[in-house]
Amino acid sequence: MQGIGVIGVGRLGLCFALNAEAKGFDVIGADTDAGLISGINDRSHTSDEPGVNEALRTCTRLKCTYDVSAVLNPHRHLIFVLVATPSAADGGYDHSQVDAVASQLERFGKRADTVHLVIGCTTMPGYCNRLAERLEPLNYTISYCPEFIAQGTIMRDQLSPDQVLIGEGGTAAGDAIEAFFRTFCDNVPAFCRMDRTSAEIAKIATNCFLTTKISFANSIGDLAIKAGADPDAILHAIGADSRIGNKYLRYGFGFGGPCFPRDNRALGKFGDDIGYELLLSKATDEVNRRHLEFQFERYAHVSDETIVFDTVTYKKDSNILEDSQQLALALRLARAGRKVVVRERPSVLRILESSFPGLFILEESVTTGTRSTL
Repeated sequence: MQGIGVIGVGRLGLCFALNAEAKGFDVIGADTDAGLISGINDRSHTSDEPGVNEALRTCTRLKCTYDVSAVLNPHRHLIFVLVATPSAADGGYDHSQVDAVASQLERFGKRADTVHLVIGCTTMPGYCNRLAERLEPLNYTISYCPEFIAQGTIMRDQLSPDQVLIGEGGTAAGDAIEAFFRTFCDNVPAFCRMDRTSAEIAKIATNCFLTTKISFANSIGDLAIKAGADPDAILHAIGADSRIGNKYLRYGFGFGGPCFPRDNRALGKFGDDIGYELLLSKATDEVNRRHLEFQFERYAHVSDETIVFDTVTYKKDSNILEDSQQLALALRLARAGRKVVVRERPSVLRILESSFPGLFILEESVTTGTRSTL
């Protein structure tokens, strides 16, 4: 039975570990959160992410530990690092948790056999090369293989990706990673193998293309409304062109959440760092900001006494409020004196009541994930 290691078993890492376990891999996970480790090992941990609770209850080949050295079993030559890389104040990513993992690995000295370390969290272009300079003398290869997932569908997205992006630390490492994912995936994705920096750029550029497409759709929709035209009909016609396609080409709220905004900022920062101003990235952010202003001006003056939001999370079927344009609009309207009703699942209502006491009229939604009446 093939074994792998997973360092970082938070929301993303736990999904990955459970999916790997279900595919027959023996998985050792490591994390710094003692409560999380205990909950995983005794199967009492619960998650809002669909599929996690069921998979955890039935898995038999997943164990977690606080001790990273346990992951360095001689039979585990493939170790995935899925710790958090939150946004930094300068617009890039904070790599401190990956650096902490590297420091731990350094304390265990040089490995007798080569270990393929696979960085699955989003990093700034060039970071993995610097990490390789640090760890390759200890017989680690460093590869970059990021996740392309959405909150609320992580487990499904991991198993059925359109592509597996591999910034390989050498041919042997790339071969080992590709072999793993050919077993792991339910589908047969495109395997895109390249150098590490190219893969780091490709990851954030993919999300930035989507933010650009969303911003384009919303700007055309705003223009259509201003002209008295039909935004949905226009965008449907544009998306019917096979060169463009309908995905992410609908009129609605601006882009938000834990990935798109930060990736767009990070790509712009990387361009600035190397002396190439990426105007498209900056323009996309500005369009997103102006779209929120357009929506506010439009709905601040509607005649309806009450404005109802059926969700204020950044996307349906999610409990995440981070960079939610729906929430930003609801806040603007409520603070401008409009009566705003928010219908949400109980977990989101509790956050709203705690964060914005008395600002909204809060109602439990009958069904989650419905589209806002806006």
